[in-house]
Amino acid sequence: MFNKILIANRGEIARRIIRTAHLMGIKTVAVYSDADRDAPFVQEADEAVHIGPPPPAESYLLADKILDVAKATGAQAIHPGYGFLSENASFANSCAENDIVFIGPPASSIIDMGDKSASKRLMREAGVPLSPGYEEENQDTAHLVEQAKKIGYPVMIKASAGGGGKGMRIVHEADQFEEALASCQRESKAAFGDDRVLIEKFIENPRHVEIQVFADNHGNTIHLFERDCSSQRRHQKVIEEAPAPGLSDKTRDAMHKAAIAAAEAVGYRGAGTVEFLLAPNGEFYFMEMNTRLQVEHPVTELITGLDLVEWQLRIAAGEPLPAKQDEISLSGHAFEARIYAEDPDNGFLPATGKLVRLAFPRASEHIRIDAGVEQGGVVSPHYDPMIAKLITWDETREKALDRLSAALNDTHIVGLETNVAFLDRLANVPAFKAAQLDTGLIEREQEYLFPEKSTASDLALILVSLVELQGHTPNIPQSDPHSPWGSQDGWRLGGRAQKKLRFTENDQEHNVIATYHADGYSFLINEQEYNVSGQVKEDRVTVTVDGKITKATVICHELERHVFLDNQHYQVHLFDPLIAAENLDEDTGGLRAPMPGKIIKIFASIGDKVSAGDPLMVLEAMKMEHTIVAPTEGTVKAFLGQVNDQVNEGDVLVELDSEE
Repeated sequence: MFNKILIANRGEIARRIIRTAHLMGIKTVAVYSDADRDAPFVQEADEAVHIGPPPPAESYLLADKILDVAKATGAQAIHPGYGFLSENASFANSCAENDIVFIGPPASSIIDMGDKSASKRLMREAGVPLSPGYEEENQDTAHLVEQAKKIGYPVMIKASAGGGGKGMRIVHEADQFEEALASCQRESKAAFGDDRVLIEKFIENPRHVEIQVFADNHGNTIHLFERDCSSQRRHQKVIEEAPAPGLSDKTRDAMHKAAIAAAEAVGYRGAGTVEFLLAPNGEFYFMEMNTRLQVEHPVTELITGLDLVEWQLRIAAGEPLPAKQDEISLSGHAFEARIYAEDPDNGFLPATGKLVRLAFPRASEHIRIDAGVEQGGVVSPHYDPMIAKLITWDETREKALDRLSAALNDTHIVGLETNVAFLDRLANVPAFKAAQLDTGLIEREQEYLFPEKSTASDLALILVSLVELQGHTPNIPQSDPHSPWGSQDGWRLGGRAQKKLRFTENDQEHNVIATYHADGYSFLINEQEYNVSGQVKEDRVTVTVDGKITKATVICHELERHVFLDNQHYQVHLFDPLIAAENLDEDTGGLRAPMPGKIIKIFASIGDKVSAGDPLMVLEAMKMEHTIVAPTEGTVKAFLGQVNDQVNEGDVLVELDSEE
């Protein structure tokens, strides 16, 4: 076994690998960029070496520099995690040439499966089921248009070197094909350095089911059951589960055998995932093989009781598989929810910023949290915006899903937008709860998943008001407990003391009039009076309103007040008249950047007349393209940025003279 390994990755997966390595008595070396200097994985590794500035191309993708660090620190092996260099055949070869073990498959397997077009040709020879498609080398636009016509619409355009949902477009009509192709090629080139694509028949309402496989150097290949990853937005998974519910024994067995055949066809070694599309009629088709550990591997660990990173390390060290197929059993059901810094109500646009508050439920045999950041950390624009993975397990799917929902409600994040509330709604969609799964579920359940934002309830306003009132009480010396200055009953000569509190929520104003009493307060909200008493202890508030006791979490950040109550996250602002006056003259003209990024394409020219919805420019951020469109009919007055310019969130990009 190795004495020391280098982890060529960052964030959550780096921490995950460090945890298992330390349990096995293996020392770890981390590499980090400027952006990650204070990150948890850097602190937890036995050694850490700086490798460059934040952009991955100048740090985590520098294969030669990472190899130099491995040699300098005496690391015997490199674990690439997922993403970055994990599926880079050239890097795997370079490791071998430098007598460093690459903790992953042989470079030949990465090559065979890394190119989606070549892998499909190989799978056809191995007898693995494939959907109709085109995966040949001719990438001429006219030729691709003709192939899409032969396959029949709708079709899926996919980056040959892609993964993670990047470089993928669904095309329903022929006249949409060329524009979708160009966008797919640009995104693929930016993310993978390769703009080749393949085309395949788009299967309507399929499930996305994947099989975890392992192989060693001794001729053994096994599966560790399957996962359902059908719940996706923008072709990226958000909730995964294991095992896949509702599969017949016949289908499940056939998929397991096909996955093993796929792995054996490329002489696989280590951990891999063979992904299939499962059509409503029960037919399944090979989609791709990920030649690495998957983000969702924890659900497999929880239903098998196995440590997949430990298996990776043992196989890379030359040991045989730790168990045979008939020695592996399945127990219970597990879910994983990916918590992202993003705004679901704004097209899942990634968010950046400081995690002012990051609180998860307590870990237990039923709850696991794999997080790459901690409270006070920053989600930067340079990397994937995933904050954490929340994983739950129980004896049945129903119980595990209930635990997931409860755990999401106990997750409190302040400082930036997240998808936590969206994940909870998804976990409670009737179709999802009934395991009626397919990749179109999120799109179909828009009404349930994206309800109109509810305004703060009277109870939420009572909670924040109580925090304001009890958060500003005088400090009374313990030596004089009977001091009249310590009285909280609001007694005044000539009447009870009152305090008016004013909160704003979007464009709505809330007023609360609090009257002090000996045993609490009376609150007047919207002409409704409430008798209130309660206690504030840090951010936990216990309040009694007209005899009913409620407990909630209220987090204050500057003038923001965040209330986590009854599966809802309310956000109001304490009104400050001085700041409000300063903002009256603030310039709000122009189309602004929704997040930090780089301008990669401009569609219009100054003086052009545009209609509402017309694309004006494309902003690339976090390896994804975001199109800035005209909000109304008008004339382009100015562009305040050019192609390849880096812009910050809130920067004005386009000035538009509106004709409305």
